Amino acid sequence: MAWIWKRKSVIATGLIVVVSLFVVVVNYSGKPYDLLQPVFGQSFSSHWMFYRQPPKAFKPHPGYLSIPKQEPLKLHCDVCSIVSSSGQMLGQQAGPEIDRSSCIWRMNNAPTQGFERDVGRRTTLRVVSHTSVPLLLQKPQYFFGQANDTVYVVWGPLRNMRKDGKGIVYNMLKQAAENYPQARIYVTTEERMNYCDTVFKKETGKDRIQSGSYLSTGWFTLILAMDMCKEIRIYGMINDTYCKTEGYRKVPYHYYEVGSRDECAEYLLHESAPYGGHRFITEKAVFAKWAKTHAIKFLNPEWQLS
Repeated sequence: MAWIWKRKSVIATGLIVVVSLFVVVVNYSGKPYDLLQPVFGQSFSSHWMFYRQPPKAFKPHPGYLSIPKQEPLKLHCDVCSIVSSSGQMLGQQAGPEIDRSSCIWRMNNAPTQGFERDVGRRTTLRVVSHTSVPLLLQKPQYFFGQANDTVYVVWGPLRNMRKDGKGIVYNMLKQAAENYPQARIYVTTEERMNYCDTVFKKETGKDRIQSGSYLSTGWFTLILAMDMCKEIRIYGMINDTYCKTEGYRKVPYHYYEVGSRDECAEYLLHESAPYGGHRFITEKAVFAKWAKTHAIKFLNPEWQLS
């Protein structure tokens, strides 16, 4: 019997050593921890020891590289306020609340000047579509000038973002970086673009290209925010059923284009387009799903998550 107890003791000691080594590896290696992060529908209860590890956002993000140095994006925010470009922002007077956030994110060329009461004054990061870059360059001093310390993250297809001299948008950004050396401009890598396509297929069951879909700037913004922010507050974004609600509030598609096309009309047009449409409504359904496993809140209007 003595040898049996001795054998059990050896086994127990061995298990303790193995578990200890595993904990050390997790604490000092990014890869095992990354695999344990809550990602798109997966979550871990608070008693998991890995839950309290520093978030991935503290690490440089290789999916976004600076121009011209090609350095990875380094950013972390406790609370990110993502300000939609929607006309829903008008009249909400959310500006002071937004400006109290540690980081404020905006999209494309949405302005703050003249709309401070509703959208706030500050901008920490701006996610920009390749199609909106020419709009930024119409006001280069405003967007890239000396007084502007905003981080710009630009996304776009390889044909426009290639670095061999044939990428039209990349060339524009490279010139802007030369004209304004202090500008903080990052481009989304081809690998990261493919990843965002993969997430779309995983969440919707549809191949983005085969379904004729274009991802929106909001899609790229939220995927980046979930890597960079502990808590996310999204202002002015409607949910996937809003436009079917009786008596919904009709607003312009963009808050800075009053009198332009109606937001819901634009959403429905894109959702039903056979090719080249943004699937705004489909994306919002996915965002609602992510909000159940991430610290995401939707405000003005507030979403009721079932």
